[in-house]
Formats: sequence, structure tokens, C-alpha cells
Amino acid sequence: MLEVSNISVTYGQHHALSDAALHVERGEIIVILGANGAGKSSLLKAIAGLLPSPAKIVKLAGRDLSRLPPHEIVEAGLALVPEGRGVFGELTVAENLLLGANPKRARAVEAEQRAKVMTLFPRLGERLAQTVRTMSGGEQQMVAIGRALMSNPEILLLDEPSLGLSPLLVRELFAALRKVRETGVGLLLVEQNARESLAIADRGYLIENGKITGSGTAAALQSDDAVRRAYLGGLASGAA
Repeated sequence: MLEVSNISVTYGQHHALSDAALHVERGEIIVILGANGAGKSSLLKAIAGLLPSPAKIVKLAGRDLSRLPPHEIVEAGLALVPEGRGVFGELTVAENLLLGANPKRARAVEAEQRAKVMTLFPRLGERLAQTVRTMSGGEQQMVAIGRALMSNPEILLLDEPSLGLSPLLVRELFAALRKVRETGVGLLLVEQNARESLAIADRGYLIENGKITGSGTAAALQSDDAVRRAYLGGLASGAA
């Protein structure tokens, strides 16, 4: 579904990302694990067209998106939920969701997508008239994901969606992401919370110093001693 290769990003003399490659299938959750500064966010932004990567190859269902501007990439079926949410705080929940439905691909199915968002996040249905800046961080994250889903994406990119959320809200969020997968949308997820993200993922990639250094099924990564030491608190394989 989504095929990515040759992604490199530089900031001045700093090489943030070098020749990254990955793929995401329909209805699949892929998690990218790595330390702060490893290049995870740069990877998502480059895929979404928000950072230059001159030689990159990005294909969605066989269509080449590599040279498209960000708004056309959204129109093609790929949406990004950025770190920090990026919601419009002075607008209401309903207005934020309406903005998400702006792409042509979304307009004909706006009502259907809104119903899906309300099912995933019932709290939003109760607060459609509420100004988003008055909501909690967890509720704002629901708005951000809901707005992205309103664009009717084939692939959803999420950058640190659980950042700053309480453990209870993190569990609710990841339960909702499972439900998003069940609708057939593929998810590419950057997360510091390795334990929760691997629990819902199908596969994962490891990124270190701007390079993808490993990949595997979520189960294989969970049982890998090096992964456990780096991201899962150092528990021995097979520990509860």
C-alpha cells in the first residue's frame, strides 16, 4: 500500500536521516522505535511532504507521490497527525473536523467519516460545540486524530500521539487505534511508549542515528533482548 525508500533529510550540515525505507500494508499498524533525535519525526514529515528529501520515493497504492506538495499528498490518501497535535484551538470540535473533510476525496463521504470518528471517540460527539483550547490534552489528541480521519485517508501517520497523556488515556488512545486499523486504514506510528505500541502493532522498525537498523514482527521485537533493554525496561525475554 505505502512504499517508501531513499528518504534522506539534512538540517544544514546535520544528516538527520539517511536512505530510510519501509512499507505499510492496508489495515496494518507499523511502529517506528528510536531514541529522541534518531530521525523518527523527520521521517514522517518527509513522507508527508513537509520536509525536503530530493531523492525520496513515496508510493501509495502504486501512485508516485514523491514530488507532490503536502496538500496533494493528503488528497491522495495520506494524512499526518503531527507531534503536538496541531489543532485549531480557537475553533470548536465540529469546526476542526469540518476542516479535515476539505479534500475532494473526503467531501462525498463526510457524513460517513464523521460517524466513524464519533464511534471511535464518543466524547467528541458530546462536545462538538466546545472550543478546542478548553479541552484536556487527551481530548485534543482525539480531535487531531479525528480531523485526520475526516480526510478519508488510506494511510495515517501519527507522531508521538501518546505524548503527555495519562496512563488511562494512553490505553484509550491505543484501543481507538486498533479500531482504526479494523476499518482498513494503515497506520505508521512513531512512539516513545514502546510497550503499548508494540502491543497493538503488526510490525516495527528500529531507527538509530538517522538510519533504519532493524525490523521485524511486533512479537519478534518484543522478545529481542536488545530491544527489550533499549525500549522495554530491560526485562528478560519471557518476563511478565
